[in-house]
Amino acid sequence: MNTDYGAPERKYLAPETGLKVTGGSGVEGYASLFGIKDQGGDVVQPGAYAASLKRLAAKGAKVKMLWQHDPAQPIGVWDEVREDAVGLWVKGRLLTEVEKGREAAALLAAGAIDGLSIGYRTLKAERDGKGQRLLSELELWEVSLVTFPMLSEARVQAKSDEDGHWRELAAILTDARHQLAER
Repeated sequence: MNTDYGAPERKYLAPETGLKVTGGSGVEGYASLFGIKDQGGDVVQPGAYAASLKRLAAKGAKVKMLWQHDPAQPIGVWDEVREDAVGLWVKGRLLTEVEKGREAAALLAAGAIDGLSIGYRTLKAERDGKGQRLLSELELWEVSLVTFPMLSEARVQAKSDEDGHWRELAAILTDARHQLAER
């Protein structure tokens, strides 16, 4: 078992099954999908964020919303961050009173940016027989809006998709990836 407590890590996720612009400054979606190998060969396991989210809640702290992982550029607030059967779901607001928040809102609305990325520290991980690193416990620090995502299964959802079909699509894509990975 690897318990690497080294430098912060980041995982990029294009929000096809994740990020949704909900009108105005609202955004929501999946910042991470469970069971899918990313371009770095890592697979986040269900429950990997649970202890971190619990610790943050106990301290009254929140996961930060940053622009391109830059700690000097917070652009909004994640009002809700939770795990479900698909992955790590986030819901928040861009702060359009902040210059970068306005820019991010405009870029999202235009479709010029569509990525989510998590910033974290690995607490527990192990390698499987396929050489993948299975991440079982992560200390989540931030979720950023980014230009280049690590996980290509997700893209921004259309604003008109208000009825929740994007969550169903996320589950279908996740199941399909699992089936392909088992072959």
